[in-house]
Amino acid sequence: MVLLLAVTCGVAVGNVYFPQAVSPLVADGLGVSADTAALVVTATQFGYAGGIFLLVPLGDRIPYRTLIVTLLALTGLGLLGAGAAPGLSPLVGASVLVGVTTVIAQVIAPMAAGLVPEERRGAVTGTLLSGSIGGMLLSRVFGGAVGEWLGWRAPYLMTAVVTLLIACVLARALPRSTAPSRQRYPALLAEALRLLRTEPDLRRSGFYQAMIFGAFSALWTGVALLLTGPTYGLGASAVGVLALVNAGTMICTPVAGRQVDRRGSDAVNLVCMVAVLVAAAVLFFGGLGGAVGLVALAVGSLLLDVAMQSGTVANQVRIFGLSDEARARLNTAYMTCAYLGGSVGSWLAVRAYGAFGWAGVCGLVVLLTGLALGRHVAHLMRVGRPVDVG
Repeated sequence: MVLLLAVTCGVAVGNVYFPQAVSPLVADGLGVSADTAALVVTATQFGYAGGIFLLVPLGDRIPYRTLIVTLLALTGLGLLGAGAAPGLSPLVGASVLVGVTTVIAQVIAPMAAGLVPEERRGAVTGTLLSGSIGGMLLSRVFGGAVGEWLGWRAPYLMTAVVTLLIACVLARALPRSTAPSRQRYPALLAEALRLLRTEPDLRRSGFYQAMIFGAFSALWTGVALLLTGPTYGLGASAVGVLALVNAGTMICTPVAGRQVDRRGSDAVNLVCMVAVLVAAAVLFFGGLGGAVGLVALAVGSLLLDVAMQSGTVANQVRIFGLSDEARARLNTAYMTCAYLGGSVGSWLAVRAYGAFGWAGVCGLVVLLTGLALGRHVAHLMRVGRPVDVG
């Protein structure tokens, strides 16, 4: 069941990212400019952000099997609509639907946390996250390769078939459950904000992820500017090749989950934050250019990605333990913080690169991580609890 859910997470997350590789083919196929075709990617991502806020809280109100299968079916229909779209406007509309409904990974995570004993939550969360990472990385390769071979519509139609098949499988495989909450929908939406106000550990976890995911987003925004700039003079495809190095993270997140189960979330958070600072030091040498610079970028980005994703496991295990009845709403609040932090990190990276070059981006990574580390150390000192990081 965990493997099936991990594959489902990968397919769902991949639906958000494969349009990035298909966008240039859409421009050629529909006879529009590349900038205009990029609206497809933007529409999918904005839809995804909206789906996290609007639909993930329903995991506390609707039985999981019903909700997950319905979302998969709607996603499949949206993908079919995108693949058959006669023009850009219908394609953008279908992309919004796909983005809004393909938030299945954010529904599965709190569901799985409630299906396993507390001492296994870290391992299961890490495995599910590994599936999501695999979907994010491989979907770009899949979309680009299939699109070049069969045209831009083919990736949409093929992923639609896969998504609908998974919906049929999960309709039979997922266990029956009862909704933990009977609150009305408007109350569910407001509850995520209330939980942020009343749960200190949720605020703390959300702040950690906002800062570290902000650092992660800053890195990849800056890397794109560095690789395509005068230091390296490479094409945009080089960023995608560099991202494939981070496939190693798929192996590391289940290990991080087992460490969370063994040592606790606070210990793993501490190690991850220190690792991001080390990654920033390694990444600094990426500004040298040449083979040495590329090796530094590969090693540093992999270390940062592993640390960020492992910290995600620690944070989610912590917040899922706060309430058995509100896990979906807790995850909604947490992921909202993460995406806000990522957006701010990307925005700041552009300005840091323009003002100080690659060194400015590395400094921004250090600053954001330092804020998270300072908050974490203050928490550890306040509770006076030893942390096992050995």
